[in-house]
Amino acid sequence: MNKPRGYALITGASAGIGAAFARELAGRKVDLVLSARRLDRLQSLADELMARHAVKVEVMACDLANRDAPRQLVARLDERNIAIDLLINNAGYGVTGYFLSQPWQTQADFIQVLMTAPTELCHRLLPGMRARGHGRIINVASLAGHVPGSAGQTLYAGAKSYLIKLSQALHLEYRDDGVNTCALCPGFTYSEFHDVTGSRAMMSKLPKWMWMDAETVVRQGLDAVERGDAVYVNGRVNRTIKAVFKLIPDRLALRMIGRQSRKFRKQSPD
Repeated sequence: MNKPRGYALITGASAGIGAAFARELAGRKVDLVLSARRLDRLQSLADELMARHAVKVEVMACDLANRDAPRQLVARLDERNIAIDLLINNAGYGVTGYFLSQPWQTQADFIQVLMTAPTELCHRLLPGMRARGHGRIINVASLAGHVPGSAGQTLYAGAKSYLIKLSQALHLEYRDDGVNTCALCPGFTYSEFHDVTGSRAMMSKLPKWMWMDAETVVRQGLDAVERGDAVYVNGRVNRTIKAVFKLIPDRLALRMIGRQSRKFRKQSPD
């Protein structure tokens, strides 16, 4: 991947795929802006990367569930005269349980973090990329965005599908301006994600060949956006799963997902 002329902004950078992006880019001598809720973990990661790779690392803690957070984040970048040439919209999580088992505010926060905030960050940072004639955007989606929604994770597949469609549209609209956009679609990835959602024990039942490490996911994603891929699904297994669900009838696909939901998702009918 060509080194960005400006900084790379990574949301959800304190752990998992976000931290893997930070370590990989720092190793490539890319200056970074790390954003997440947990300031202590961000600062620890920043100290590590600056000491090991001699890159500039800015830490900007924010909670993207706050509707004003994307605007405030970009305002802080402008105040420090930091140009973002690589935006990695990685922040995300899962809400377990059936749709009505969680209060509306929980669902609204999810929509804000997974859909509204990344869209707003694209809208606010794209003009600068276009003006400089160079930019890269990676929206971390999921294999889940290519298959039917599952019970017990009501909004997750829909949110990831939205990021895929958004990325495809931005790719078509701004590639001639030097801005590549890619929806990165990993499957099961070793990270803290399933610990946060409380589904680690259930996910551990899956065979090891279905899992990928975050470092590989990140390297493949950076290569994909540089090639100009609008969508990239990590791993042959995941690409096969996507192809199968594209070919089979919707009714059968939904039935298959329903069976898997009962096995692996934490559910509540209320």
